[in-house]
Amino acid sequence: MDKKKKIILYVVLYSIAAFVAFVTYYLALPPINVYSVGFWFFLAFVSILGLAPYFLMRPEIRRFGASVRERFLRGYVPNYGKKKKKVNNDGTVEIKIEPRSRIKRPYLFLIIPLVPLVVLMFGGISSATIFNASAYSSVISVTEAEFATDMPQTDKITHIALMDTDTAKIIGNRTLGSLSHVVSQYEVSEDYSQINFMGTPKKVSNLEYAGFFKWIGNRANGVPGYVMVDPIDNTAKYVELSEPIKYVKSGFFGDDLKRRLRFDYPTKILGEPSFELDDEGRAVFIVPCYKPRVSLFGAKDVSEVIIFQPCTGESDIYSLDQTPAWIDEVYNGELACKKYDWKGKLSGGFINSIIGQKDCKVTTDDFGYVILGDDVWYYTGVTSVNSDESNIGFIMTNARTGEYKFYPVIGAEEHSAMAAAEGEVQEKGYIASFPALINASGQPTYIMTLKDEGGLVKLYALVNVQKYSIVATGTTQEKTMEAYEKLLFEEGIIDSLPDVLPGTPSIVITTVVEDVRIITTGGESYVYISAPDESGSNRCLFRAAVGKDESVLFIRVGDTVTLEVAQSQTSGIFDIINWHFE
Repeated sequence: MDKKKKIILYVVLYSIAAFVAFVTYYLALPPINVYSVGFWFFLAFVSILGLAPYFLMRPEIRRFGASVRERFLRGYVPNYGKKKKKVNNDGTVEIKIEPRSRIKRPYLFLIIPLVPLVVLMFGGISSATIFNASAYSSVISVTEAEFATDMPQTDKITHIALMDTDTAKIIGNRTLGSLSHVVSQYEVSEDYSQINFMGTPKKVSNLEYAGFFKWIGNRANGVPGYVMVDPIDNTAKYVELSEPIKYVKSGFFGDDLKRRLRFDYPTKILGEPSFELDDEGRAVFIVPCYKPRVSLFGAKDVSEVIIFQPCTGESDIYSLDQTPAWIDEVYNGELACKKYDWKGKLSGGFINSIIGQKDCKVTTDDFGYVILGDDVWYYTGVTSVNSDESNIGFIMTNARTGEYKFYPVIGAEEHSAMAAAEGEVQEKGYIASFPALINASGQPTYIMTLKDEGGLVKLYALVNVQKYSIVATGTTQEKTMEAYEKLLFEEGIIDSLPDVLPGTPSIVITTVVEDVRIITTGGESYVYISAPDESGSNRCLFRAAVGKDESVLFIRVGDTVTLEVAQSQTSGIFDIINWHFE
């Protein structure tokens, strides 16, 4: 082969190799970062691509190729070589097999793709927990806290995200299904995010293109909005944005969210984007950036946070101490549990985590959400590695700051509580959701929903952590709380039943009694009083439990009474707190 043809062939081969390398990077999107496993695999692949044209153009390779081709055409199998017949002077015939051509390999160049593979092996071994148990266990610090102090007594269950993601998907899809102009082109993303919006828990998820051809037909208009699910009252609504979203996970080529983030931040090890709303209700994606805390690849933890605006493509990156307070999720729940497991299992050393397992503890296999102040917290129980039926406490992890608190509350683990709640209504076959934790009447209490086979919430359940035979269910959260407090009173755990939920606003009314009736329901007797309000224009119904103060039985028709009352959240009936006769 003359020199000109050789140069042309080199150019063609290296152009093909460069194109394959670019396509691989465009599809795989590895970070250009020495702390990324994906980067070293990509480097090894590119090294092999880079060496391929050189080896293919070696003279011995080409001669060998020609030899194989010739033998194949003549019917010879290359592995056996070519037979040659020779007649000696004495008339004997000698058969000789010519060995096939040997390739002289330039072994030195093979070191190039081996380097990243050696780094991967070294990084994997040096990052292993067997050599770094102390470093893994020191990634987080955990503060032991007092349950009654940090968890204020629940007056109304409005800070608990009782709905799991599966139920949110069902309700969200039904909401979108009622919008014919949207559902035919878009679908709700399955990646629901738990946020604190306007002081209440919400689950939100953006719309996605319903396939490649729907992206082609709608990319000029973008994604029009998102679905917001209320986990308290089990409702959902579709929210249309004033400016559509351009970058989503279902976009293709330049509209792909992850591809846009990779090209904007080529060296960052990016986590999974989570959809949120900022203080002004604008759509954003929160993207954590990771960095190893142990050796080259071990104990990856969040180091920075990217706030990406999918409508415009603009973004900002923040260090952890500068993260805006309105962000809800920087650390995801899986990472929060994993980091605690490192500490719980490896604090006594790697050998102890395998053999003795002294003082080893782990989180349960799921987590719930609690809204405290402006932050979202993950809740999960902590159990001994040798026990699967009880918890030795639980942890709360701040989803924004990564702060950990441990509460030494011994009691039933979550799955035992779920089974207890399901057993209470076993004839209905309802399935319990993973619970959250509240302070009800000073008692650590699991709260969960009970769903039917279709995934819809049918009942609420409260289960006492320390005595999980105490189970209360109800169709509303308020009724469930009332039933639970009654059980606590009957078991002697609390001294008295509250007249109304703590913190409920009260008003004072002076009125004339028009009717009095005593009704017994659920084993409890109540006095119901019918009387007009102070203006005399509206007739009201007042209620008092006989067991709390039997003097209420002395109220008669025609009496003028002054009542301190609180209005019920569910029935519109006024619950009597105090009263006296005129």
